[in-house]
Amino acid sequence: MKLTSPRFTLILFLLTFMLHFSGFSQSKKQQELEERRRELTREIQQIGALLFEGKKEQKSVLSVVEDLDFKIKVRKNLISITNQQANLLTREINTNQTKISKLRVRLKALKADYAQMIVKSYKSRSDQSKLMFLLSSTNFQQAYKRLQYIKQYADYQKLQAELIKTETAKMQELNIELVTQKKNKQTLIEENKMAKSVLDQERMQQNILISDIKNNLSKFTAQLKTKQRESNKIDKEIRKIIQAAIAASNKKAGKSAKSKVFSLTPEQKILAANFTSNKGKLPWPVAKGVVKLRYGNNPSPIDRSLTIKSNGVRIATNKGEEVRAVFEGVVQGIMTPKNGNNTIMVRHGNYITVYKNLSKFYVQKGDKVTTKQVIGEVITNKASGETILSFGIYKDSATQNPSQWIYRL
Repeated sequence: MKLTSPRFTLILFLLTFMLHFSGFSQSKKQQELEERRRELTREIQQIGALLFEGKKEQKSVLSVVEDLDFKIKVRKNLISITNQQANLLTREINTNQTKISKLRVRLKALKADYAQMIVKSYKSRSDQSKLMFLLSSTNFQQAYKRLQYIKQYADYQKLQAELIKTETAKMQELNIELVTQKKNKQTLIEENKMAKSVLDQERMQQNILISDIKNNLSKFTAQLKTKQRESNKIDKEIRKIIQAAIAASNKKAGKSAKSKVFSLTPEQKILAANFTSNKGKLPWPVAKGVVKLRYGNNPSPIDRSLTIKSNGVRIATNKGEEVRAVFEGVVQGIMTPKNGNNTIMVRHGNYITVYKNLSKFYVQKGDKVTTKQVIGEVITNKASGETILSFGIYKDSATQNPSQWIYRL
C-alpha cells in the first residue's frame, strides 16, 4: 500500500471527524442543559420577586403554602437539571481522559517511528546513496518505482512530522478543556449543595404551615372548593358566550345553528391561519410573570385528595400589571361579574383568547386589537394579596393548552 494513499488520508479524516462530532454532540447537550438551568434560575428569582418579597404580611396562609409548593417544584427541577449537567460533565471528563491516554500512546509510537526514519535518513543522507540506489535497478520500471518510493518516503516523513504536531496540539487543548470541565463540575456541585440547603428550608417552612392548616383542614378545603366553583362558573359563562358566537356565525352563513365550530369568512380564515402559524411563538399576555398553575388537573398542595382543574394557566405577576392581547383580533365579549374580576375574550378567526381577573379593561366589544396592545389591568385579590392573571385559549369551544401556544410559557 502507498504510504500516502487516499485511503490512509481518508481513515485519518474520518477518525478525527468522529471524535470531533462526538464532542460536538455532548457540547450541544451541555449548552441545552445550561440554557434550561439559567431559565429555572431566572424563574426562581421572579418567583421571589413576584410572590414573596414584601408580600408575606398581607398574604393568606393558603396562598403562602401554594406559593411555597410552586417554588419547591421549580427548585427541584433546577437541582435535577444541575445534576444532569454534572453527570454529563463527568462523562465528558472521562471521555477526554481516555482520549488523552490514547493520544499519549499514539504520540509515543509516532515519535518512535519518526526517530527511526530520521536515523535511516541520516545514514542514507547523501545524494550519491540515492543515486546508487536508482542506478542499481535492473530495468527502467524498477528505477521508476524506486524513484516513487524515495518521494513517498519523504512525503511520509513530512506527514509523520505534521501528525506529531497536530496530535500534540490536540492533547494540549484537551488538557486545557479537562481543567475547565473539572472547575465547572465543582461549581455545579457547590451550587447544588446550596440549592438543596435552601430547598430543605423551604420544605421545613411549608411543613410548619401545613401542620397549622391541618388543624383547620376542613376550613381550608372548603375555601379551595369555593374557589374552584367560582372558577367553574366563570368558565361555564365563557363557554356559553363562545357557543352563542358560533351559532351566530353559522346562522349568518346560512348553516345549521347546531354546528359546534365557527363558520368563517375569508378574512377570518386568514386570521385563523396566521394565528395557527404562530403556535409556540405568541407573546406572553403580561410583560412579567411566572406560571403558578398549569393547564389541566393539578393536585392541591393543601389537600392531596382534591384536584384543581384549570382550563388555562394562572400567571402570578406584579400589582397593577398591564394585560396585552397575544395576537390581533376582535373583542368577542366582556364579562363583568359582581366580584369585579372582569374577563375579556378576543377572537382570532375560530380561536378565542381569554383574559380573566382584570380590575380594569380598556376595550369594548367589537373593538379591533393588535398584538401586544394593552387591553386591561390585572386585579390584586384583597383577601390573598395575590395578583393573578388567568389566561386561556379556545379553538371553537374546545380548550387548548396555552403552554403549546405561548413562547416559553
